[in-house]
Amino acid sequence: MSPYTSFAVAGAGPTIGGRIVKALVEQGASVVALLRPSSASISSPLLEGAKIATADYADVKAVASILRENKTQVVISALAYGALSSQSTLADAAKEAGVKLFVPSEFGMPTEGGKAAHTVTKSQFADYLKSSGIPSLRIYTGMFMEFIPQFTGVDIGKFLVLGKGDASFSTTALDDVAGFTAHVLTTLPPAKLHDTSFRVEGERTSFNKVGALYTASKNITVEHVTSLPEGYVKQTLLQGLFEQGRGSSGWDNYADKDVPENANSGNAAWPGHQWKTVKEVLEL
Repeated sequence: MSPYTSFAVAGAGPTIGGRIVKALVEQGASVVALLRPSSASISSPLLEGAKIATADYADVKAVASILRENKTQVVISALAYGALSSQSTLADAAKEAGVKLFVPSEFGMPTEGGKAAHTVTKSQFADYLKSSGIPSLRIYTGMFMEFIPQFTGVDIGKFLVLGKGDASFSTTALDDVAGFTAHVLTTLPPAKLHDTSFRVEGERTSFNKVGALYTASKNITVEHVTSLPEGYVKQTLLQGLFEQGRGSSGWDNYADKDVPENANSGNAAWPGHQWKTVKEVLEL
C-alpha cells in the first residue's frame, strides 16, 4: 500500500500542532487544520498551505463532514492536556468518516500501561480507539526542549531543580517532533504505522546537566529545592516524575523502569536526520 497523503490536524496551535501542519505541507501532503471557531491560530503563518476548517470538536457530525469532504485518511490530535477529553468525539467522527489512522496527542512520556496522572487518560483513549476499530500510532518524545525553561524557573532568573536532578530524561525539539511525525506518516507504509508506537529522543540529559549549561552561558544559578514556587503545579508534578526516571522515552510502565536503549529506538525511522541539541535550541 502507498503512504498516506491526506491529513487533518486537530489543535493546530503554535506549539506542536501548527508545526506538524507546516511539516506535512512541506512534504507535499493535503492538510486540513481543524480548529475551534474561537481559535487564535486561524491566521497563524504555520498553517500556510493548509485548508482551515472550524468546528466544535464535540459536534461529531460536523467534524465527520469536514473529514469526509477532504477525504482525510489520517487524523492527528495535538490537543493540549486540558482538552484531551475532546479526543473521544474526534475519534467518533473519524470512525464515521472512514479515517484509516488516528495519531493521538502523546508527544511526551510513554503512556502505554500508565498508572498515574495524564498517562492514565492517554492510555484509556488508546483503548477507546482500539475498541472503535481505528488503528493508532503513538509517538513518545520526552519533554519538548523549548519547555525546559518554564519547568525550571528560568523566567524568574533561577534554575530550580526539585530533588537530586541527576536522573536522565529524553528531550526533543518541537521542529524535530513535527518533522519526524510528518516524515513517518508520508513515507512509511500503513502496515508499519498501524497500532504501533515510536520512541524518539533528540538528546538524553538531566536537569543538572542543563542547569550547568545555563550557569556557564547565562550565569543563572542552579538551586536544588524541596518544593517549587506557588503556581508551579504542573512543573512540580513533572519534575517529580522525571526524578523517578519516567521522563525517558524508554520508560516501561509495565516493568516500572527505564530501558535506555529503547529511548531513541524510533530515531532510525528518520535516517540521516541531524537531531537538535538542548544547547542549540535554547541558545546556551
